[in-house]
Amino acid sequence: MKSFIALISGLLFGFGLTVSQMVDPNKVLNFLDIFGQWDASLIFVMVGALIVFATVYQFVITKREQALLGETISTLKNSKIDKRLILGAVFFGVGWGITGICPGPAIANLSGVEPKILAFVSLMVVGMQISEWCKRRFLI
Repeated sequence: MKSFIALISGLLFGFGLTVSQMVDPNKVLNFLDIFGQWDASLIFVMVGALIVFATVYQFVITKREQALLGETISTLKNSKIDKRLILGAVFFGVGWGITGICPGPAIANLSGVEPKILAFVSLMVVGMQISEWCKRRFLI
């Protein structure tokens, strides 16, 4: 049941990304190009998602002690801004800005078997492995 819910959630998320055109790297790059051909339409997608999330989080998730399938709901207790958070945000932002591809939409785009997307996801996996190695090696 848990896997089925994860599958449906992933399909719904991918469908939403596709409908909102967040899977189109050119649309995302135009959104990030505030001094050029800026396309502000993705702001509405982000604000809409934040409104839905904030409402559900405030009125549903915070009121529950257990998830629908019985697991304990855990929230992050660490709110400090540290070196790991800043480095992760910088690498994420630079990668997104250079390619115009965010990891979520990239995974949603895998079904198109486009070489650029396949290369991005492959290098993303390599980057994740390097990140894990660095964490172990340098105790970051």
